[in-house]
Amino acid sequence: MKTGPFDYEVAIVGYGPTGVSAANFLGAYGIRCIVLERDREIYPRARAVTVNDWTLRCFQSVGLADGLLGVMDPMTEMRWRTFSGKDLIRMKVPDAEMGLPVASMIYQPAMEQVLRQGVDRFASCIDVRFGQEVTALESTALATKVNFRDIETNAEGQVSARYVLACDGGSSNVRTQLGIALQGSTTDTKWVVIDVRVKRWWPDRHLLTFWSDAARPVVDIPLALGNHRWEFPLSAHESEKDFATHDQLWRLLATMGVTPDNVEIHQHAFYKHHVRRAERWRSGSVFLLGDAAHLMPPWAGSGMQSGIRDAFNLCWKLREVLRGRLPDTLLDSYEAERAPNVAFVTAESERLGRIIKRQMTTGEKLDALHRVLCKKLHLREPVQPLTGLPAIEAGWMSTRPQKTNAIGQMPPQPRVADASGRQAHLDDFLGAGFVLLGDGINPQALLSDPQKAGWLELNARCIAVREGAQAATSEDDLFDLDGSLLKWMRARNTKCIALRPDRFVAAADGALDVPTLPYRSVPQSLIASNAVYSD
Repeated sequence: MKTGPFDYEVAIVGYGPTGVSAANFLGAYGIRCIVLERDREIYPRARAVTVNDWTLRCFQSVGLADGLLGVMDPMTEMRWRTFSGKDLIRMKVPDAEMGLPVASMIYQPAMEQVLRQGVDRFASCIDVRFGQEVTALESTALATKVNFRDIETNAEGQVSARYVLACDGGSSNVRTQLGIALQGSTTDTKWVVIDVRVKRWWPDRHLLTFWSDAARPVVDIPLALGNHRWEFPLSAHESEKDFATHDQLWRLLATMGVTPDNVEIHQHAFYKHHVRRAERWRSGSVFLLGDAAHLMPPWAGSGMQSGIRDAFNLCWKLREVLRGRLPDTLLDSYEAERAPNVAFVTAESERLGRIIKRQMTTGEKLDALHRVLCKKLHLREPVQPLTGLPAIEAGWMSTRPQKTNAIGQMPPQPRVADASGRQAHLDDFLGAGFVLLGDGINPQALLSDPQKAGWLELNARCIAVREGAQAATSEDDLFDLDGSLLKWMRARNTKCIALRPDRFVAAADGALDVPTLPYRSVPQSLIASNAVYSD
């Protein structure tokens, strides 16, 4: 069944974590999609290790947060430690502001299984086809034709879609066909990653630990569901053949005090770290997401998560464009909004990697390493880096973000109550669309007639947020039980905020018009400065 002049509204190429996330978001919006994936099974090796509250908040919007938390373990603390038992620094995970765990350890295959089961809810609009390799794209003004081949039978097929999402990884075939260069570099150091299943607990097994050692620093990672990982750098004189067998791997694990009584080796792999970025993330109706658009080292735990956030950012915009509520130029804000954050977390990953390499190659004194670590992570106190509420400084917003306004920021997510007394987290009451929130007042009272018409065209809801000590005046009122949301708004001198579907503030007092497109573009110099993520 065709959808207008094309078979599908969106074609998703690749069904890894980015592609399956996009399928969940678009399925929840009722967007008709086809997914083309070469492999039938979930990739068996766990790559990503952690998920934070921002990523979980994306999944909360499509009813998946609870299911995902069921296959995750909370992370409470990380540490840098010497093999002699001296702690260089310990970082406790801060309190949650989004109503979700700030950091959770995952086992990626299990997480992807939950996401695939999520897509099964949308069988009426999401057509998933396994064993299909995309061979060519042909774009016209109205649609893109996607040619594909069955890898078992060699049977060829073709579908047309209004938009195509390339979620096909770092070696993206789609990116290659588009002639988009992947710019950047690869580090020289090779690492061996050993994944195990826990048989018997050992002391502090639940702590994420960076073991500091001039000869061989080690990353020691507690994964969810009784899985664990160690990452060892190879020395210049070592190669993959030196760690090809389990006997050779056990010699490495023995340095960690781990024996076959503690764990069973599941699998191992070798890799180098890449720092690469596609020169552009859009080519007409085709978009690059996740590793197809950017690759980063693992140290900040943000590679997979960045792809998921790419998908969430782009998918709500596709919904608005496909439903005719906003113009196609809205989609130009995708890279403008996402690239700076990707650049920031990539730079943080590189900094952490340089600290590890510096200590490995120089044997720097531990006290000096401690000082460098604190300086590089901008730590006045030992806290977890890369946490806090995110912000954007470019894209779909009504005016320039400033420290004194709420534009481009993401508010916290407290537990709130509705007028009937039911309690839940804020987003559970807001739905998946646009929402205007007023401090003790219905936002409509603050809008001009043209502003009302503009937000009504986007099906935006208007809700008064009141203090718990106040009485309800409308069935749409919400009550901020601990006052944190109202405190956040008042600190930014705003009586009203307009939230986008991804919960960033698009408009606020003094600038409550529906945004024009885009607010401003992001020059490459700004992306390189990594200056657009805010605590």
